[in-house]
Amino acid sequence: MDKQLIHQFIKDTLAEDVGDGDHTSLSTIPAEATGKAKLLVKDDGILAGVELAAEIFYIVDPNLKLTVFINDGAAVKYGDVAFEVEGSSRNILTAERLVLNCMQRMSGIATKTRQIVDLLKDTDTKVLDTRKTTPGLRYLEKWAVRIGGGVNHRFGLYDMILIKDNHVDYAGGIRQAIENANQYLKGSNKELAIEIEVRNIDELEQVMQTGNVNRILLDNFKFDDLREAVKIVNGRYITEASGGITIDNIREYAECGVDYISVGALTHSVKSLDLSLKAVK
Repeated sequence: MDKQLIHQFIKDTLAEDVGDGDHTSLSTIPAEATGKAKLLVKDDGILAGVELAAEIFYIVDPNLKLTVFINDGAAVKYGDVAFEVEGSSRNILTAERLVLNCMQRMSGIATKTRQIVDLLKDTDTKVLDTRKTTPGLRYLEKWAVRIGGGVNHRFGLYDMILIKDNHVDYAGGIRQAIENANQYLKGSNKELAIEIEVRNIDELEQVMQTGNVNRILLDNFKFDDLREAVKIVNGRYITEASGGITIDNIREYAECGVDYISVGALTHSVKSLDLSLKAVK
């Protein structure tokens, strides 16, 4: 966990939520009141965000005491209690919504990721996330993918070169795009991996003739073409499949022999896991 990034995120999101004060708690609960609350699981899935919750409670009030019963990455079921938090009642309530918003979404992503990872057991294919994330929440969402057993692709535009169809078209072709990218890296003294997207076997052949890439993204390939593409590459480059991939067909894509399958649905259209923070009387 990048604590500096996480602490800034917590401070920003608390400022958004609290404003000039949690006036409901301030007006109804005595300042000296203390209490305990439990994180109740109301759905089956994979838990994620416990470590983040601990940081949220700490930022809100370093004197809040957290007792963790279930850690990130564990399978949970309805009725489980993930942790208890004890201390200032007002401060527990101040942290409540941020904790739940983050943990529900992270747990939903981890659950979806684990489901797909399990479908690919006994293959050599790994599941990748994408940049199709919620603005401002990318770090948390990609963290949740790792908790679920997936692998992070590039984090942003700055840590990898990914030449997609629009880049190729604007550059004037595959060879030109690859040559431009390598020249850019040389001139800027940067060391970044280069991946290029291809849309058919003809474009793949152009990449193989040009070389100077690290990974090839095989986009919207049908199964027969994907198997042929893997044979053409023959282990010389890392292969990744994307496009048109669902829960129902992902195993068949993996059996074509690609190294990675990228799944935007891990983060862009996932159902949150139902969690609740309930006072312990």
